Amino acid sequence: MKLTTTTQVSVDGVMQGNGHATDEERRGGFERGGWSRPLFDNEAMTFVEQVYQRADAFLFGRKTYEIFADSWGSGSWGADQGINPISVALNTRPKYVASTTLTDPQWADTTVLSNDVAATIGELKAKPGDELQVHGSGALTRWLLESELVDEINLLVCPVVLGQGTRLFPDTGPDIALDLVDSRTFPKGIVMQVYRPAGRPEYTT
Repeated sequence: MKLTTTTQVSVDGVMQGNGHATDEERRGGFERGGWSRPLFDNEAMTFVEQVYQRADAFLFGRKTYEIFADSWGSGSWGADQGINPISVALNTRPKYVASTTLTDPQWADTTVLSNDVAATIGELKAKPGDELQVHGSGALTRWLLESELVDEINLLVCPVVLGQGTRLFPDTGPDIALDLVDSRTFPKGIVMQVYRPAGRPEYTT
């Protein structure tokens, strides 16, 4: 399986609180949650649903796992839960959580990865299948990139500048060259970009 990450970001790189204004996503005084939802038209949502349907398994950081478990895993979406493509994918495929603090996951078919996470992820990637997907999970995504475990990066760049919030890429971190392998623009202005890491960038001297 290839490991893919999918992240919704603003033009200034913020990923925090994209879908909800929950207490967790207000951390650090962030008050601009829910910024991506108004920008998702039918075409963009169909694309996201198709991404989830490609997954053979999901990998989460603890915070994102708990947000997803409280919504998609709890049945809180009502009668639509059993037919929504995202819900079906999340509730019928294996889920892995990289965490040293989560000890008793309640969402079915969840495995906690707490020891030698890089080696375990390498073993998962070696299994047959299409995609081991990471959604959101900013801290985990940054660590995966630093560890050179990411095969493809899906960015959904939303036409909004937030001016505050946690960004996908930190102020200091690894430098990574990227090959653009696909792109698409949706009617409300979201730009989907698919990149593959390609070693270190070249610099003009």
